[in-house]
Amino acid sequence: MYKVYGIANCDTMKKAMTWLKENDIPFEFHDYKKKGIDKEKVQEWLTQKPWDVLINRAGTTWKKLSEEEKATDAETATELMLAKPSMIKRPIIEGDNIVMMGFNVDNYQEVFK
Repeated sequence: MYKVYGIANCDTMKKAMTWLKENDIPFEFHDYKKKGIDKEKVQEWLTQKPWDVLINRAGTTWKKLSEEEKATDAETATELMLAKPSMIKRPIIEGDNIVMMGFNVDNYQEVFK
């Protein structure tokens, strides 16, 4: 079973979870806006993906930050992701490790079929 991390009211999340359900891919959802995310999980992700890939720089949370507030390295990115989980790219789908980030039908078909 996969674990899907994200925010329930995000359009990208809705598309991803709908696709997973329609394709009978079992998953458990973790809403990191409601349940939070711990430092250990963020650090685990940082061993698999660089910080600038994990942060959703296209989102409004990132765009609202001043230049001084924006992450410049893994340490400041970790602090930002813990303080503002909506800044984490979504969805992040895990098996034993990160399997997929974001939503793209072609990529999902390749990875999950």
